[in-house]
This record gives sequence, structure tokens and C-alpha cells, in this order.
Amino acid sequence: MILNQQHEVRVARRSLESFLRRVKRELGLQQSDVTVCLVSDAAMARLNQKFRKKKGPTDVLSFPVVARGKTRRLPRRSHTGGTNSGQYEYLGDIAISPAAARCYAKKQNRPIAGELRVLILHGLLHLLGYDHETDHGEMDKIEHQLRRHFGLTR
Repeated sequence: MILNQQHEVRVARRSLESFLRRVKRELGLQQSDVTVCLVSDAAMARLNQKFRKKKGPTDVLSFPVVARGKTRRLPRRSHTGGTNSGQYEYLGDIAISPAAARCYAKKQNRPIAGELRVLILHGLLHLLGYDHETDHGEMDKIEHQLRRHFGLTR
């Protein structure tokens, strides 16, 4: 589910929901759910300060329901549409600031729609337990492969 709680940047919510469904299907997460909340820069700055003790907005934050001691592995060939255990699982929430995403997309000369998709994918990997700050490049490698698979380049 994608909730748009900001008014700074126009977004195509239905297109993002379609992308999220596709990612979940192709990563074998059909029985899992996640909420993506599009928030203002001010709201993101508050979340960033409260949960990361960092000032100012960031582009994406993830809030897993379960603190995973171990990364949940994706299927070896995740794009084959494998399924998870068949049991419903709520993975958590992803907060995205479209204003911060727009700023970064402009600097990189990319469309905002693509940037928002990248952030959804990035946030989802965090919900699965990946952490680019501590995993010695594992998340970055997987994210790069998935970006290519989903037609996202960064």
C-alpha cells in the first residue's frame, strides 16, 4: 500500500503501487505486505532526528516490524517469481520524501518516477534485513542487480 501524505511533489501513486506489486511478486514476497508512506521534507526531518539522531530530511527510511538478527535471503534467481512460505507477513513501513527524491533526481539528471522506484526497492531491502552501512557491499551488489532487472539505473 502506498499512502501519499505530502503535497510538495505530484506523484503517480497508482504507477508506484503497480511497481511495488511487481517487485513483491518477482522477489517471492506475494504473501508479505509493506506500507510506503510519502511524506513532506519536514515530516522526514522529524523522523530522521527521532530515529537516527540526524538533522534534516533524508530521501528514505525503513521501519521493519521485526528487528532481524539475520538478513532474509532472496530466492537465488529472484526474478523467476518464486514464492515465500505462503504465510502472511507484514514486513514494515517505508517513509519516502518525494521532495528530497526530486532534488537528488535533478542532480543526477533522472526522472523523479524512477528515483521513487529506486527508493521503494532500497527501502524494501532494508525491511528484509540488508544494511549497506554494515554488510561490506552485499546490499549494494544485490540492489544493483535488482535495479538492472527492473530497468532502474542509478
